Amino acid sequence: MPAFHAIIADDHPLYRNALKQALEASFPGAMVAEAGNLNQAVESLRKAEACDLILLDLKMPGVQGFSGLMYLRAEHPAVPVVIVSASEEPQVIRRALALGASGYVPKSTPMEEMRQAFAAVINGDIWTPPGLATESADAAEIADLAKRLATLTPQQMRVLMMLREGLLNKQIAYQLTVSEATVKAHVSAILLKLDVDSRTQAVIAAAKLDGEVGAEI
Repeated sequence: MPAFHAIIADDHPLYRNALKQALEASFPGAMVAEAGNLNQAVESLRKAEACDLILLDLKMPGVQGFSGLMYLRAEHPAVPVVIVSASEEPQVIRRALALGASGYVPKSTPMEEMRQAFAAVINGDIWTPPGLATESADAAEIADLAKRLATLTPQQMRVLMMLREGLLNKQIAYQLTVSEATVKAHVSAILLKLDVDSRTQAVIAAAKLDGEVGAEI
C-alpha cells in the first residue's frame, strides 16, 4: 500500500508536532512534511511526488484570511485541504467550506476527534464540528463570490493576494518575475471574473470572505 503523504502548514512548531503525531497515529508509516508559512507549504507540494492531505492554519506568514486556502485550491484542486484553526465562528467555517475546504477542525477539538476528522476527509467526506448550522443571512452572496474566485487561475490568485498586500504592478512583476504588462493582463482578468471595476473593488470583494478570520487564531 502506498505511503500516506501529508503537509502541515502552521507557524506554531509545537502544534505542528501535535498534528503530526495525530496523522502518524491515524496513518501508520505516514510521510508528513511541515511548513511554517504558505511559501514553504507550496514548495513542499511542488517537491512531493504525491500529497493526500493538507492541514492549513488560517493565520500564519504569507496568509491573509482565506487567501492561502484559495491559492492551494487553485494550484492543487485534487488535494483535500482541511482548515485547522483556533477560530470557531460558524460563518468562518461556512466560508471555508464554500471556498473548497474538505473540512474544518477547530484547534480545541480533542485529538481523538481530530483523527476521526482526518480519516473522514481521506474517505471522501466533508468534516465540520457537530451542530454547525449550514445557512447564514449572506449565504447566497458568499456562494456567488466563492464561485467567481474559483475561476481565477493560480497566477491570478497570487496577483490578487499581492493586491491585497497593497503592492504596485511593478512590485508584483518583480516578485513573480514577469513583465508589468503580464501583471496588468492578470489584473484585468481578475476584474472581469469578479465583476468589479477597479483593483480596490477586487480587494474589497476578496476581503468580504474573511469574516471573523481576523480574530485570534
